[in-house]
This record gives sequence, C-alpha cells and structure tokens, in this order.
Amino acid sequence: MADTTSRSMVEQAVTVEPAIVVGAGAAGLAVARALMKAGVATAILEKESRLAEPWRRRHEQLHLNTHRDLSALPGLAYPKGTPAFPHRDVVIRHMNDFHEANRLPVEFGVSVESITFRGDHWVVRTSAGSRLARHVVVATGRDREPFTPQWTGMQAFAGRIIHSADFGDAQAYAGKKVLVVGAGNSGFDALNHLAGVDTAAVWLSARNGPALLPKRVGKIAVHRLSPLMARLPLRVADAVMAVTQRLVFGDLTKFGVPPAPAGGASRLTSDYTAIAADDGAVDAIKSGRIVVVPGVREFTRDGVILANGSLIAPDIVIAATGYRTGLERMVGNLGVLDEKGVPLFNGGQADPKLPGLWFTGMRPSIRGCFANAGILAKAIAARIAGSSRPSGATR
Repeated sequence: MADTTSRSMVEQAVTVEPAIVVGAGAAGLAVARALMKAGVATAILEKESRLAEPWRRRHEQLHLNTHRDLSALPGLAYPKGTPAFPHRDVVIRHMNDFHEANRLPVEFGVSVESITFRGDHWVVRTSAGSRLARHVVVATGRDREPFTPQWTGMQAFAGRIIHSADFGDAQAYAGKKVLVVGAGNSGFDALNHLAGVDTAAVWLSARNGPALLPKRVGKIAVHRLSPLMARLPLRVADAVMAVTQRLVFGDLTKFGVPPAPAGGASRLTSDYTAIAADDGAVDAIKSGRIVVVPGVREFTRDGVILANGSLIAPDIVIAATGYRTGLERMVGNLGVLDEKGVPLFNGGQADPKLPGLWFTGMRPSIRGCFANAGILAKAIAARIAGSSRPSGATR
C-alpha cells in the first residue's frame, strides 16, 4: 500500500505531457508531424541512436516495392530523378530530410519498457525514467522482431539458417545451394535477387501460394493503382488481383506453387499477409532455376526433410517467415493485442476503456507503409486534437 501511495505522489509531481510517440520510423514521424501541426506538443522516443536504423540493417540491394509517388512522407516529395522504386539508401535519406524539415523532437537512445493506464493519463516507463502523458501513440512497427519457426532438428543442421531480414549481399550466395522458406513478400524479395545470381541451386518451400503482382505491366507501375484498389470492396479487390496474377503469370500451380488460401486483399485484413512483388523470380521458377518444393518437416545434420519425405541439402536456409510486433512486453497486459501480437485497434480507432492509447503502422496496407502512415497520422491527430481534455493539463 505504501509503495502505491509513494508512486502516486511521484506521478502527481511530474508534468503530464500532451502526447508521446513511441518509435521514430515512418509511422512515428508522420503522426508526430500531424500532432504538432494540430497544435499538440509531442515528444518522440526512439530506442536507436539514429533514424532509420532498421532500414540500414536491410540488404544493400533492397528497393521499395511501392512507387516513389506513394512512398513519400507527408509534405515532402522525393528529389527529382529518384527512380520509381527508391533504393534503401534513398529511403533513409528521405526519412532524415523529413525529420529535419519538420524539426521533429526525437529523443534517441530511449527505449520504452511498459505503458500503464492511470485512469486519466498514461505512465510510460523508459530506460531513462518514467514519463506521464495524456496520449501515447505506439509506432514501433509491425516488423520489429524477425520470426523464425523452431523446426525439429534445426540445431543439428550443419548449414546456415538465417532470417530474410539478414539476407545481406546477394552475391554472397553465388555457388551456394539455397532454400527459401516462405512465398510471401520477404520470400519473393529474396528470390528476385537470387534469380540474378549464379547459385548452385535455389529451392522455394511454400505451404501456401502468394498473392503475387508484378512491379510493372509494360511501363505502368502496378502500385500506382493501389489507391483505387484500396477503395474497392474486399471481394472485388481479391478478384482483380487474382485475375491480374493469372493474366501476367499464368497458372503457377503447374510449376509447383501452391494455390493461395484466400484473396490478396482479404489476407491483408485477416492475417496481415503482405502482397508479394515479382521482379524476376517467376521467370526463374518457370525456367527451373528456382525449384518449388513442399513445406519443411524437419532438419537433419546434412539437410532438410520436406513434407513429402524427400531430402534436400542446402548450404543456406533463408527463413522468410515474417515478423512479430514484440509488443507483449510493452502493452501485453492491457488486452489490446490479438493472438499474433497485433493491436486490435489501429489509426483513429481506440479502445474506449483505454482512452488516449493509439497504434499506427501495425498492419500492412495495399497502399504501402508510407502512404498509410500519412493517412493514419491524420486520423490520430484529428482524434487527439479534438479531445475534450485540455492538452496542456498537469497534475
């Protein structure tokens, strides 16, 4: 009882900040700008020592699958001459330019450990001490923690097992036998790069087929149509994607690719599976340079046993098996996460039992993460700025 009273007295002596944004990625920067433009004083807490650190860790060949014009942060276009699908380094520079242009108050090296509700404000416990806020926006990203399944026997495997987040330099796979596990967005990104490398062998292990679109049809960047697609009913968007995939690629099941369990737009909504983009992988599958095999059953010292009992012997296994939000430690006790750790509320939606807690950038969008960051930022800022609570109140 004494500890609770002491803690309450300490909190009462601390200013309750109007808003704290957790995470300075694209979603966090966009919502911070929107809040500040709406007149809401905002602090941004970032655990890394510099901006765009997750982007810097991605492989050198990485380009966006989303078009330049739909991949800019609000109010700041890419420089003239930027390619249609910007390179990783261009994205990093864009985020830094946005930070400087909007004078966003990012506090680097501050990690958030937990967020607790106190009835009319929030306690944000960080590596640098506790902060109090009326509103907290969690923008730490849906791909915060790479996820690798714990396959039977993987510890005994003599080869390398890496996550697709650690793909590295594509040329490092020259002369190697490579197994890519997963036919989603990350899996096809790896395959697109491997298709241009002189590997000894490449296999794709897929339990489910992807919703797969080309980067371009002729000279048209397919992603330019995403705002239109986002306005369609799910079943119509599913049908448009399925027809496009079939017309451009033909029947990929002839080459061993499993059928998709549901439409691309529906899977974005139901299980947060992003749409994959082809940039050479399909031609490699059709030519036999990439061989599609069944799902992984288990590992042995010398290889991988597949679901049909056959054995392959890759030198390197790339687990393109997705990511987790890692939010359980921060907000897991609040009842705001689903079974996959994804927030139940996103953007301008919030749990009425937990006023002032917001999430952004936690789900994939057909528009892409940058365009969606701007849309969600506006929605959150409108809700916070329109709140009946005085934003500058203290206790």
